[in-house]
Amino acid sequence: MTQTPRLYERAALGDSRFDALWDIRDGRTYFTGPLYYNASHQHGAPVFLAGLYGKFRLRLHGGDWLWCRTAVIPAGVLHELDVGGEPITVLYIEPTIAGADAFKPLINNSRALDGALVGNGGELRFMRDLYEDRYQPDWTTEPLLDLLGYVKRRAQSAVIDPRLTHIVDHLSAHGDDLTPVATWARQAGLSPSRFQHLFTEQIGVPFRRYRSWSRMRQAIREIIRGHNFTTAAHATGFTDSAHFSHEFRKTFGAPASIGLQRLARLQL
Repeated sequence: MTQTPRLYERAALGDSRFDALWDIRDGRTYFTGPLYYNASHQHGAPVFLAGLYGKFRLRLHGGDWLWCRTAVIPAGVLHELDVGGEPITVLYIEPTIAGADAFKPLINNSRALDGALVGNGGELRFMRDLYEDRYQPDWTTEPLLDLLGYVKRRAQSAVIDPRLTHIVDHLSAHGDDLTPVATWARQAGLSPSRFQHLFTEQIGVPFRRYRSWSRMRQAIREIIRGHNFTTAAHATGFTDSAHFSHEFRKTFGAPASIGLQRLARLQL
């Protein structure tokens, strides 16, 4: 789509069909690689975006397109991306780790806009290093843990009801769990309507949206481990690969083949 203004020259990477790096564990979901266009979508967790070599275009709630270098999108906020095939870092953090405000220290020259935070500064060199060394690195864990520790220390503390913390932690580890909402509500000592309201208020998205997000994270892990879409879909509670592909597009705004067919490696 639109040509992305480039601020840094990309290092020579050599020939390879692998373009992306994923790291999914310890309450984080990390992707770095090229993206093109992601249609309107919303995530089940807050996300930090950073253009590795230049700016990208972002549109919130169907409004005007704007150029930015970095952005923080809270869970549940509808947005579109136009990255033009350039590499971008996408980092999600689970709500029991911290909220969207935890990413604020990563952005300079920022402004609030339609529930998100956008900026033209805050470049992180190590994210470019992770991308450029993605074929043989074995060092994603330490810098990402350092980053999460940095943002958590500077984040405003948000207290989540411990009954919800238990459920979110369970779904993060068992995304294929399809226990009905009414059962979770009963275990929490709440009516289904009160449970739904409290979950949306404190987690940022409805229960079913978060459960779908957790299931998607688990399915992606299965695919990058070498399983095909059908096997991964069945293992994580999707009815079939078509159901998985539909939910992937709904969650990320792009076909699953775009984000999963060209992979360098996955940290588990």
